[in-house]
Amino acid sequence: MLTRSKWLPTVLICLIGAAGFGAALLWNRQWRPLPQLASGDFITPRRELPDFSLLDHHGQPFTRAALQGHWSLLYFGYTHCPDLCPATLSTLAAMEKRLSPTALRPQVVFISADVARDTPAQLATYVPYFEPSFLGVTGRRQADVETLAAELGIAVALNRQPDGSYSVDHSSAILVVDPRGRMAAVLTGPFTEAALQTDYLAIVGAPS
Repeated sequence: MLTRSKWLPTVLICLIGAAGFGAALLWNRQWRPLPQLASGDFITPRRELPDFSLLDHHGQPFTRAALQGHWSLLYFGYTHCPDLCPATLSTLAAMEKRLSPTALRPQVVFISADVARDTPAQLATYVPYFEPSFLGVTGRRQADVETLAAELGIAVALNRQPDGSYSVDHSSAILVVDPRGRMAAVLTGPFTEAALQTDYLAIVGAPS
């Protein structure tokens, strides 16, 4: 039978070994090189999103809390966009179908940069056409969306014409938000469903 003086060093050695093993795992996770993305870049360190208050296409409040607990892809656009927005939403929908059997399927959020025309009702008609799970979001005022876009580094501008008409300039970037509501990456294209899927899965699996 071991005496106290004999077994104490053995216990200490085991504890030190376990601590060293845990530290090695943590170091490996934190310092593992990030993979190269085909269509964008990681944001390191991940950045907390600012507080905001918008409306989804169901007429319900959409705040930062709606981005927590799951991965999200944010894209700024407008429903009258002739080409870029429908092309990007179609590509995102194709990627979603590739991921549909997995638990990592992200929430795709289309944020309108055209508050005057893109009411919740308009978004409810437009956004789910591409994929029923997609969520359309707008602001109560144009400034609500423009302020959020600026804080996220997304370019948005209304180009008004003398006759009262206007067009909307907006970034083509897709923002990847992690389950803690932090910006994890920005994807700038060119987008294909295969490249988006590969990049998204790489981001999900990368150290946080």
